[in-house]
Amino acid sequence: MLTQQTLEKLYTMKLNGMADAFQQQQQDTDIADLSFEERFGLLVDQQWTWKENRALTRRLAQAHFKLAAAVEDIDFRHSRGLDRKLIRSLTAESRWVHQHHNLFLLGPTGIGKSYLACALAHKACRDGYTALYTRASQLFRDLAIARADGSLPRRLLRLSRLDVLIVDDWAMAPMNEVERRDFLEICDDRYQRRSTILTSQLPVAKWHAQIGDPTLADSILDRLVHNAHRIELEGESLRKKRARSSSPDEEAQA
Repeated sequence: MLTQQTLEKLYTMKLNGMADAFQQQQQDTDIADLSFEERFGLLVDQQWTWKENRALTRRLAQAHFKLAAAVEDIDFRHSRGLDRKLIRSLTAESRWVHQHHNLFLLGPTGIGKSYLACALAHKACRDGYTALYTRASQLFRDLAIARADGSLPRRLLRLSRLDVLIVDDWAMAPMNEVERRDFLEICDDRYQRRSTILTSQLPVAKWHAQIGDPTLADSILDRLVHNAHRIELEGESLRKKRARSSSPDEEAQA
């Protein structure tokens, strides 16, 4: 009876991990060999693990990643200019996020830019950071809707607080005046405070023309290029290779 009351109190206090561990201890015949401190330490460890797993699940759900990607599954077999040493340095405790660095993933369609972006951001989530994936066109549509319904300030505030913002298919189309100014505000809010990943089929040298207004383009790029790592991919589309070889791994990373 006392055990049940203890469990109910633990669940009421949302100490689910500790409650589950407590039940396991009741069923473990060898638990009596441990001291009180050791048993209590196991309860605390289980609660900590439960809390961390729940927080990670929440971060991943809120990130809306396009692909279920992981850095452990990045394919280095194909010749596409992917530097294994750089990727390892970026994924080591996601220091680039802690240092508020940006990432540019550049290359032709189908080369795996989106997969890499999601994999690196997924690793950042595992390291305790928040993230959000969006395509450039969807980002500007969402901002336009937010402006129309009066929620733009809240939307921009949320974007400013994300540790990692992925903008996929960046600079695919010329930007209009409203898009330029909105993106400048996003960049200004995140400059040296947060990290941004941009994927693009265009080289950085052509972004200025796509942004349009020379003054705003200079301001945007000045905030983006500073402390940015560039990963320039090349070679044949992985989708074409997938079509020829029907490889599940290549299909996932394209």
